[in-house]
Amino acid sequence: MALLSDGRYSEAEELFVQVIETRKRVLGEEHPSTLASMGNLASTYREQGRWKETEELFVQMLDTFKRVFGEEHPDTLTSMANLAETYRCKGQWNDAEELFAQVMEIQKRVVGSEHPLTLSTMNCLTVVYNSNSQWEKAEHLGVQVLETRKKVIGEEHPDTLSSMTNLASAYRNQGRWKDAEELFMQVMETFKRVLGEEHPSTLTSMANLASTYRNQGRGREAEELDVQVMETSSRVLGEEHPNTLMVMGNLAFTLKSQSRNKDAILLMEACFQLRKRIFGGHHPHTESSLKTLTKWQMENIEIGH
Repeated sequence: MALLSDGRYSEAEELFVQVIETRKRVLGEEHPSTLASMGNLASTYREQGRWKETEELFVQMLDTFKRVFGEEHPDTLTSMANLAETYRCKGQWNDAEELFAQVMEIQKRVVGSEHPLTLSTMNCLTVVYNSNSQWEKAEHLGVQVLETRKKVIGEEHPDTLSSMTNLASAYRNQGRWKDAEELFMQVMETFKRVLGEEHPSTLTSMANLASTYRNQGRGREAEELDVQVMETSSRVLGEEHPNTLMVMGNLAFTLKSQSRNKDAILLMEACFQLRKRIFGGHHPHTESSLKTLTKWQMENIEIGH
């Protein structure tokens, strides 16, 4: 999984395919270890935006788990959640919502409303609501998950902070800048104290706060944070790491928000070229960078005329 987290997708894919074939031959196609390897390969496809292959593998796994272990087995529910997350990434909001809701109801019945697995699914459903512009649902469920996690695992647990981030996103999406900023600031300060200033989770929280500043028209504050995050991420994770490239794109948007069009275009072009080389031309992040870059270039030409 280290190859996957480092963005070395081709190497990860080759290794997982090899492991699957070996486990199929030695253990059989329906053995849990074989299915776990298939899950790893599916995750590799998903990280590359290869949705069709991802969905096919997760559907195959889900059907096998249902048949072998039953619909309420933890591994069945995990594969169902993985398929739901794939639908979310593809923008199939209704399919994702339906599956996550189904998993949540089963988990509530089998392990209880306060079990970590149930809360994790509820958190994922909050993300779907946020992605699908269902802000009130996102806020309602987000508050519920956050309060429960505070009580069960404590205010400084990473899962609690993840819930806090989702709730802050719901506030931000509703234009409730003060509420969003307060929560993002709290998440950032806690991560700094608990995990350190250079931890990836800390850097992500800083990027979220910068985005909130940018949305309020506070470009200089956003830029200061974005630059700090990008420099740290480049040093700690590497210049070509997916997280670093995400921050590079964020900084380009921050520069554009300050009407620094030339700097924004140059940075977005660099981001696009790196993503194309690392992820391939059809990855969602690559396509998103190209779409933004093309739009900005056209706007710049129009301004020039």
